[in-house]
Amino acid sequence: MANKRFSDASSALEGLLFDGMTIAAGGFGLCGIPENLISAIRDSGVKDLTIYSNNAGVDDFGLGLLLQTKQVKKMVSSYVGENAEFMRQYLSGELELEFNPQGTLAERMRAGGAGIPGFYTKTGVGTLVAEGKEHKDFDGETYIMERGIVADLAIVKAWKGDEHGNLVYRKTSRNFNPLAATCGKVTVAEVEEIVPLGSLDPDNIHTPSVYVQRLLKGQHEKRIEQRTIRTA
Repeated sequence: MANKRFSDASSALEGLLFDGMTIAAGGFGLCGIPENLISAIRDSGVKDLTIYSNNAGVDDFGLGLLLQTKQVKKMVSSYVGENAEFMRQYLSGELELEFNPQGTLAERMRAGGAGIPGFYTKTGVGTLVAEGKEHKDFDGETYIMERGIVADLAIVKAWKGDEHGNLVYRKTSRNFNPLAATCGKVTVAEVEEIVPLGSLDPDNIHTPSVYVQRLLKGQHEKRIEQRTIRTA
């Protein structure tokens, strides 16, 4: 089996990045985001990116770093409320935005990874989400068609991985990461720990190695997006 392990994020992305590409990014808020890979994408200078992600990070962390440097042309997201720069670019016409209901975005990633080009859903019928999309009735109910997502690159963050690229996510970081990992033509994963082959319980592997082409061990800041403290 080919060696999938790389020493750092920059080397793991070597030869994969190009202007105008599409990227599926795992994470939910600031939880489980591939922060090392995002920083390496920023440092590469690649531009005109279309990014599929549940959210756009915050102004100075996560995908917000790519918005700061204006490397993103279009965001396909569910929630962008924590990022003032995102709002500024969108309202000024500098950034394209395609809103997806959260479950729809998750299913679009899953469908693309499963080789399903499109599917029908009731979510969004009668709203702006449905504009320009095919409508069809099933059993007296109206549905809209959504397209599966296949990205040029998927970047994900896991808790543990072995050298073959089998991945285990921890708690709420097991959100969009397993879905994003399946829908990239190439998937690069950063992990907190690389463990010996055979040490992961096969029944507890969340992303099988067949989906992962490159792997690195990262250093993670693990910011808290919203801290609420109860007064004494």
